[in-house]
Amino acid sequence: MQNNIFSGLFIGQFFFTLKEVDSTNNYIKKLLSNSTPLVNGTVIMAENQFAGRGQQQNKWFTEQGKNLTFSIYLKPEFLPLTDQFGLTMTVSLGVYEALYPLLGEGLKIKWPNDIYYHERKLGGILIENMVQGSEIKSTIVGIGLNINQEIFPDYLPNAVSIKQILRQDYDLKTILAHICNKIEIQYLQLKTGHINIVRKQYLERLYWKNEPRVFKTTTGLLQATIKTVRENGLLVVNNNGEDLEFSFKEIEFIS
Repeated sequence: MQNNIFSGLFIGQFFFTLKEVDSTNNYIKKLLSNSTPLVNGTVIMAENQFAGRGQQQNKWFTEQGKNLTFSIYLKPEFLPLTDQFGLTMTVSLGVYEALYPLLGEGLKIKWPNDIYYHERKLGGILIENMVQGSEIKSTIVGIGLNINQEIFPDYLPNAVSIKQILRQDYDLKTILAHICNKIEIQYLQLKTGHINIVRKQYLERLYWKNEPRVFKTTTGLLQATIKTVRENGLLVVNNNGEDLEFSFKEIEFIS
């Protein structure tokens, strides 16, 4: 259905709310597998998502009606496959820019695309690209953000919500509209060839950048400092003057 709560050119102009679903990303994939036509920028939000996923198949826990769980369908056919990390930066920045007026300097992007407030996780992003040959034909962007939830299970000791931080409830669809608007602005920067601007902004907002920290790698604990992120998404840390590169599955942040 068309919806008027979104002010952008295309993201959110077709908006659906589901009462309950395993995952909004899965829901879009099922629509596509059934050849259901989807408009670029379609947004699907779930009031209750009971099997949400994060990176590396981590489960995303959300209390019904308290948080934002939604997916955006995009068709970034303009983007070379070699630049696909540009989508990760674009979406992360969009979420950051929407929440920054509320949360301020404590807000950061944890590589590659988690949203953190100081040392606690506020939300996560899961991007799934459908690739044909050397082209990205379509993308499903899944976003989960803790908004009004106050109690989290013990296995999520570092989770935090906006309500816990600011001590008040927030309207989910208002925040959703702001996020979609900011993602669209960043996406259009990417589309017009300004990936270097997107990358610069992403690096400026990066969690732990230029701070000596402890990481866990496949070879053990590592004292190092985040220096940058390569164009292909690899994290670069410096250990005793030596730059080391890691993919997402090769390094873990130790709080």
